This record gives sequence, structure tokens and C-alpha cells, in this order.
Amino acid sequence: MKRRVKIIYNPDSGRKLLQKDIPKLKTILSDEYHMMVDIEATEGKHHATEIAFRSSQEEYDIIIAAGGDGTVNEVVNGMISNTKSSLAIYPAGTINDFATHLKIPRQLRKFAEMVYNENTTKVDIGKAGDTYFLNVAAGGLLTDVAHKVSSDAKTVLGKFAYYLEGIKEFPKQLFRPIKISIQIGNIKEEKEILFFVLANSKQVGGFKKIASEAKINDGLLDLILVETSHILDAASLFFLIIKGNHINHPNITYTQVKEFTIYSDGDLTIDIDGELGGKLPMTFSIIKGAIPIIIPEKKILNNDSYESKDQKHFLLTRLDIR
Repeated sequence: MKRRVKIIYNPDSGRKLLQKDIPKLKTILSDEYHMMVDIEATEGKHHATEIAFRSSQEEYDIIIAAGGDGTVNEVVNGMISNTKSSLAIYPAGTINDFATHLKIPRQLRKFAEMVYNENTTKVDIGKAGDTYFLNVAAGGLLTDVAHKVSSDAKTVLGKFAYYLEGIKEFPKQLFRPIKISIQIGNIKEEKEILFFVLANSKQVGGFKKIASEAKINDGLLDLILVETSHILDAASLFFLIIKGNHINHPNITYTQVKEFTIYSDGDLTIDIDGELGGKLPMTFSIIKGAIPIIIPEKKILNNDSYESKDQKHFLLTRLDIR
């Protein structure tokens, strides 16, 4: 029996190249791999979630999310209630953190071959309040920066647009520390931070090693808290993060968690996979092995990133919140 494939794509992603690429992808999957392929373009916010939910109920074998991290996030939120379909990500946005981490090919024929081979692994899915996320939830400085970068700048400059905006934002942000309370289990502690990041993979916002210990199937989320610092320290920390050399910095707390809650007296908006996703207080958690995702053959991957291993909660810095 032919496998059924639904391609959900954002026509505005990747300089609108998807409008040309998706019909070509459908032709390759249909003519060369004899799969039954339907395509559907999104027409606005949350539409990808609606399509993905409907498609999973219609028992498509594979759902392809084509677009940026926001499009992929919406598809995940539509699929989460029915995991019979496998997810494939065709990266076409500015950064595509999760797809980059998985080394998903962008070349159409290589991507089509990967879909046909359907080599899957079950990945963890995070939950932020009532919203699910595949890769990251964050709040504070980085959140503000991401949403102050124009769409045109993201398209032309990619991740460098974020870096440039980040440097410009330092003087404004450093004099407004964010007071939070973080509760993990029975332990609750107050902090003053610049921002926090909760990651499912190593790569966030174009930074390849911001969560250097993260694995996509270990049943844990990697929590990074960046505490308030002086302006020169913050600028140097920013470039340490770009290089992935920030973990041992005295203003960094890094730990792995399954569930926790962050409270704040301030008006702090949370970024979820690159999109605005509500405000604190918010509870974050992880669902282990929630969705099967198609990845390249394991022989061309770094298996340590994908093979399940027994993990212990670990603490790299000062906050004992295991």
C-alpha cells in the first residue's frame, strides 16, 4: 500500500522559495518514490496547527512541516494528540534550529530520499503552559531581541540579525534586571536574571552549543539561567555564548529538569520556538518520546545525539534544583 504524505508549508518562509520547491518535492515523492502526496499552504497564524490536527486524524503516514521554527511548532501542536503519523521537517526558515541540529538535508532530492527511507526516532516534546514546543522556550533579553528583528532583516541577515540586535539592546536591558522565583519540586529560589533558556536540543537561536549537554530523547530539558551582570561582563558573555564557551561563567546556572515553574512580578513574555507564547507565571515540563520524527540514516549522524542513554540529573553551577 502506498504511504500517504501531507506537506504543510508556509508560503512566506525562506524568501518564498517554498512556493516553487514544494510542487517539485511532491513530484519527486510521487513519481520516483510512489507515495500519495497532498500539499496545503498555511494562511495565517495557527493554521498549520489546524491542518496538522486534521491530517493526523485522517491517518496520513507522514506529515512534512515545511517552513521556519514557528511553522514546525504549530505542526507539532497539531500532531501531539495523535502520534501515529511521523513528522519530517523541511527547513526553509531563517534559522531552523532543530532541523539544523538533526542535520536535515535542504536539497530536495536528498530530503525526499530521507522521507522515503523513513528512519525515525522518537523525540521529547516540551510543554510551556498549554503550548507544546519542539526546541526552546525562553524569556528576557533574548526574547526581546528576537521579536525586535524585522522579518526582512531575518531573511537577509539570518542569525547575524539577532547578534546585531542583541548588542544594541545591552545598554537598555542591563538596567532592568528581571526578578523571578523558580520552583523545582519543593525547592524555591529567587533570582535576578537577564534571561533564561529552556532547550531540548543543543542549538538555540543560531547558537550551536547554548545547551551543550542537551539530548532530544533523554526525557529532560536543559535550563540555562543568565543572572544580572555589569555591562562589560554581559557583552563578553554574549560572545562566549556565540562560541559555546559560557557554561562555566560565574553568572550562568545550568541544570537539567523534568518540570518546574517560574514566577515573576514583572510583565515577562515567553518565546516558544520563536513565537510569542504567553506570560509568566508558567509551568514547564517534558513529554518523553512524544513524536516520531524522520532523521537521516544513523550512519551519517553523531549517534550520541540521538541514541537513548541513561541520564542522571546533573548540576554544573550553583543552584541545587535537581
